[in-house]
Amino acid sequence: MSQQKRSNVLPGLPHPLQTPGPEIGLPPTVEPDGGATLLAWLRRMRTERPVWRDAAGTTHIFRHVDVVRILADPVQYSSDTVGRVNGGKSPDGILLLLDPPRHGQLRRLVSRAFSPRLIADLTPQITDITHTLLNAVDGDRFDLVDAVANPLPLIVISTMLGVPPDDRAMFQQWGEQLLATDPAAPESVRRMEQTVEKIAVYLQGFVDARRRTPHDDLLGTLARVEADGERLTDQEIISFATLLLLAGHITTAALLGNTLLCLDGAPERWQALRADRSGIPAVIEETLRLRPPFTRVERVPTRQVEIAGEVIEPNTLVHLWLLSANHDERVFEDPAAFVPERPNSRQTAFGQGIHYCIGAPLARLESRIVLGLMLDRFRSARVDAGSPLSFHGSNVFGAEQLPLVVQRA
Repeated sequence: MSQQKRSNVLPGLPHPLQTPGPEIGLPPTVEPDGGATLLAWLRRMRTERPVWRDAAGTTHIFRHVDVVRILADPVQYSSDTVGRVNGGKSPDGILLLLDPPRHGQLRRLVSRAFSPRLIADLTPQITDITHTLLNAVDGDRFDLVDAVANPLPLIVISTMLGVPPDDRAMFQQWGEQLLATDPAAPESVRRMEQTVEKIAVYLQGFVDARRRTPHDDLLGTLARVEADGERLTDQEIISFATLLLLAGHITTAALLGNTLLCLDGAPERWQALRADRSGIPAVIEETLRLRPPFTRVERVPTRQVEIAGEVIEPNTLVHLWLLSANHDERVFEDPAAFVPERPNSRQTAFGQGIHYCIGAPLARLESRIVLGLMLDRFRSARVDAGSPLSFHGSNVFGAEQLPLVVQRA
């Protein structure tokens, strides 16, 4: 775990340690400087090598137009990265790894349970949990990730699923293990499969109980939901719960931290939001563009394709850089600037197309509620310049620790 100090070049980021280009063998990581070097590299790659193959044989796509086109074409670009790249069997029923037509059938079923109304109805519960977490904060210094960003989504999701409070730490550990998966590395995929098996064994008992006796929690709803005479299997319920653990927990935690990092680089925005809360959604959307929770997603061509003049063979792992697409100068003017007033309908933080992140509405809701309640309590909230920051070292573009200094209202 690397650490770095706050700077004003980009919210939360120092000057890049270097400005690498296509000559390096593998992409820079978010560490050791919180993404500054990675962003500088992505900027060069968009111009110099919009399609690039790394030393491991993985293809990388950087420009917005190409990323969006691939996301919108599930026929030519499969999401089954585990099966197609490694030649193994993909875990059953995981939406992220399914292609049409099964993906549409399964998503339609889970969407009946994990509906917009269900998410909206969580508002009072999320508000109460956030109040409790903030009430536990003493003094004028605390770590946002430890105090709120990690526990809030974990409590919300585990409560939705009916998981006992004593098991939440185990859920968090599983989520972190899933996030660390490298689809190009067989050993990493094997560890992911082992983690999925542990989660499945754990959740099977809950699913069995809900098959026997109806429950009003999310697992109970998933067990009885029906569309066109079709119902979810036990494995599909468990796979969706696993996905929710991943998409709902880490996405919100990263988004909350990134929002405070962005506001730290523009402290006048905090005061403007305290005067007018209607600006909160735009701040959240610009944070998603500038600092999306995930740097990239993966696809696999089902046949030989050509992108930006480069031929890519079938069953080649392709990294689609969401972070790069969101910083593409061809789409977003002055992309490194934090400008909530800009139109952000083309940002790709949650993907696009049929695999648009199913946890996105929950992440947005939780972030809006937390930011609103923090504005109520604190006249200012700044990143503690005297404390080191630490960042995730995987595909997550967010802080593992985010120490704040606040002034109470």
